[in-house]
Amino acid sequence: MPLQPARMRRWMLSMLRRMTLPVFGGCLLLAPSSAPAQAPTQAAAGQAAPAARNEVVAVVNADPITRNQLADATIRRHGADVLDNMINRYLILQECNHRGIEVTKQEVSDEIRRLAGKFGLTLESYLNLLQEERDISPGQYSREIIWPMLALRRLVADKVEVTEEEFNQAYLAQFGEAVKCRLIMVADRSKAVDLRKQAAANPQQFAQLAKKYSEDEVSASVGGLIPPIRRYSGDTRLEEAAFALRNNGVSEVLQLGDQWIVLQAVRRIPPSNPSPQALPAIKEQINDRIRDQKMRGAAGELFAHLQQEANVIKVLGDAELTKKHPGVAAIVNGQQVLISQVGEECIKRFGADVLEGEIHRKLLVQSLRKEKKQVVDADLEAEVAQAAIGYGFVNPDGSPNLDAWYESMTADGQTTRELYMEDVVWPSVALKKLVEGQVQVTEQDLKDGFESAYGPRVEVLAIVLSDQRSAQKVWEMARDNPTEIFFGKLAEQYSVEPVSSSNQGKVPPIRKHGGQPAVEKEAFGLKPGELSGIIATGGKYLILRCQGFTEPVVTDPAAVREELIRDLTESKRTRLMANRFDKLLASSEIDNFLEVESAPRVAKNPQE
Repeated sequence: MPLQPARMRRWMLSMLRRMTLPVFGGCLLLAPSSAPAQAPTQAAAGQAAPAARNEVVAVVNADPITRNQLADATIRRHGADVLDNMINRYLILQECNHRGIEVTKQEVSDEIRRLAGKFGLTLESYLNLLQEERDISPGQYSREIIWPMLALRRLVADKVEVTEEEFNQAYLAQFGEAVKCRLIMVADRSKAVDLRKQAAANPQQFAQLAKKYSEDEVSASVGGLIPPIRRYSGDTRLEEAAFALRNNGVSEVLQLGDQWIVLQAVRRIPPSNPSPQALPAIKEQINDRIRDQKMRGAAGELFAHLQQEANVIKVLGDAELTKKHPGVAAIVNGQQVLISQVGEECIKRFGADVLEGEIHRKLLVQSLRKEKKQVVDADLEAEVAQAAIGYGFVNPDGSPNLDAWYESMTADGQTTRELYMEDVVWPSVALKKLVEGQVQVTEQDLKDGFESAYGPRVEVLAIVLSDQRSAQKVWEMARDNPTEIFFGKLAEQYSVEPVSSSNQGKVPPIRKHGGQPAVEKEAFGLKPGELSGIIATGGKYLILRCQGFTEPVVTDPAAVREELIRDLTESKRTRLMANRFDKLLASSEIDNFLEVESAPRVAKNPQE
């Protein structure tokens, strides 16, 4: 199955963005990691680990990539996190085995269906949403989230009971009497005391005081109004203060976190009285909610206890322990987690992305070999130094501060210096090698570059529309009332682009050679106060109103010639690298045989 070119290009462009110089112009219950985990299947019963798999997962121009190679690559990048998650699941399964508890495939499937229905979605829609929005596959969701959640709930089920008092409090929080209030919130206590004094002297001005002085912008915009306060639903001090007030009454100053607040009671909201027919369903809903909350707390406590009491030896990444326990990634309460198991788990979660990177690397290696070029350590070091200087990581003497740069590149805690060199620096250098000698900066380039970076720009107001019919209607209104204020109101009302809509049409000045020739031509042809025609660009329709032109700060091209040459060279090289990579993909024969778990098989056993 060939890789999608668009996906490859996204990877390549992402890499280029990280390396090129600027040019002018958790798992619900198992955190700390969101990486996948696999429950220990028959290994718990002493069966042998899965044998090493040497089958081919991809072929790049007749050059194969094996599953073992992919497993090694994914372990290097994600093995530590995946192993942590697997250890967590081992702890849960071991406790389940100890107590004779089993979570079946059907229970996992039923829970996912229940959750989908809770959000009003079909099973397929729910799984697609998880895949698209959170990058969680159906199999991963079953193994990493639902199975551990159900297992922990089963382990603490006998400790969770809903009392009559808890039910009554929850019922009052949902259906009981409430107080509609206004709020003033400020960070300074003395200011709160002064505002409270003013409000108490004249309760009718509370809304105006909230609008003018409250630092809680959401409530201030509506005169301090906040959602009704109910009993047993939040901060008890806040509830007591609200229920102690009569209508229009003003509270004393209360501290809420690091803020100081004053309340005013607007009116009492009487309790709701559900029909007798609805009460059984309401009672069941409330009991379920309380039980779920208590189970989450109890499950968290149990899991913390399991982690604290566990005897875990992490072998992966420790050279001495690896010699002592070859082929083992960790030992959990005497039970081995094999490196081959970690590799398979890594492939399930990260295999597709890592394989894509390995394919790209193989393409670059093949191209370098074909052109009899090679990347040496000096090339890599020069690339890192250039990147550090380009992003301002320099020592007082102007030399690159490599230590600070490497620290920045590895600050996520996931990327090591070696992986940074392999995944980011090496591909960039390889592509530069493939296009070296092809970058030419002409005098026309310098002229255009100077105009773009330092030349005059057009100050405009803009309205962006999504269809031509709307654009025609708005253009006619702007023509019939040719004032800047009216144009700004039209932008606020009709523009579909957030910046122009929120700023009454004001957008950054338009420069020449900025990549939008149709817009630039129209803008630079306008006079101050003049209205443009309707400009079709990028599937949108623009209307501009010229406000004038900026004055150039630099007027002598010779003064910035060296800077322009450097920036233009880097910019043109970047475009050549992207184009070369596109051509490389188009001319290569790539087959990807990796089986990615994408079908909605939600009833998978977490042990699989």
